[in-house]
Amino acid sequence: MEFIIVSGLSGAGKSRAIDAMEDIGFYCVDNMPPKLIPKFAELCAGSQSEMPQVAVVVDARGGELLHDLAGALEELKRLDVAYKILFLECDAAVLARRYKETRRKHPLFDTAGGSVTRAIDEEREMLRTVRERTDYLIDTTHLSATQLRERIVALFLGDARMGMPVQCMSFGFKYGYPAEADMVMDVRCFDNPFYVEELHHKTGLDAEVRDFVMHSDGAAEFAEKLCDMVDFLIPRYAEEGKSQLVIAIGCTGGKHRSVTFARHLAEHLQEAGHRVLVNHRDIHKA
Repeated sequence: MEFIIVSGLSGAGKSRAIDAMEDIGFYCVDNMPPKLIPKFAELCAGSQSEMPQVAVVVDARGGELLHDLAGALEELKRLDVAYKILFLECDAAVLARRYKETRRKHPLFDTAGGSVTRAIDEEREMLRTVRERTDYLIDTTHLSATQLRERIVALFLGDARMGMPVQCMSFGFKYGYPAEADMVMDVRCFDNPFYVEELHHKTGLDAEVRDFVMHSDGAAEFAEKLCDMVDFLIPRYAEEGKSQLVIAIGCTGGKHRSVTFARHLAEHLQEAGHRVLVNHRDIHKA
C-alpha cells in the first residue's frame, strides 16, 4: 500500500493536489484528525486489493489536534505501516494575494487577530516540524494549477518499482530560488541566447538554442562533468533513504541555458534507466 500524508500551507494548493491524486487512483480523505490516522491506515492495509493507494490531508484546520501528528507517525512506525509526507508550501506574499483574490478566510484568521499575514506566519510555524519530516516538497509559488497537477501526476503515477524519482528542473534566478531543490547549479556563466535576435523568442527545447548553448566555451565539458557527478551521487542519496532528488539548474530567465542543461541531464538519466521527472518552471514566463 502506498500511504501518503498530505500537508502544507493553506492556499498552497492542497485541494488541487488531492484532486489530481484522486484522478490517478488514490483514495483520499481530507482534514483527518491525526489520532485517527494509524487506525485508518490499518483498515486500508487490510483492504489492499481495493485501496492500494491512499492519501490523507492533515493541516492547520485541525487546530490543536495537529499536535497529535507526531504521536500518530510513531504509531504508524510501530504498526510497520510505510508512509510518505507530501508538503506544499508557497511564498507568503503570494499566499496573501491568493486569499485577497478568492476572498476566502484563512483558517487562523481569527486567532491571528484578523491579519492574513500573521495567520500565514503562525501557520508556517505550526507546520514547521511536519515540513522537516517531508519526503516530497513542492513549492507552488511559481506554479499554475495545471503545472501543479502535472507535478503530482508525474510524481505518483510512475512505477514505484523504478526507485527514487529524479526531478530535473530548469528555472530563472530572477523569478526566485526553488525551495524544493536538493542541488542547484548556476549556468549563467555560459553564452546567453537571449541576446541573439533569432534565438531570443525560442527556448532550450528548440534545436537552434541547444546547439548555441552547447557550443559555448566549456559547455560540453560542464555537461559531461554534471552527468558524472549526478551518476555518482544518485545511489548515495538512494542509500540514505531519500524519496526524491530535485536537481535545479538555473539561468537568468529560465528559458534558454537552464532548459538546455536540464534536458540534457534528464535524457542522460533516462538512458541510464532512472525514473526522471522534467520540470521547466519558468519557460513560459516573459
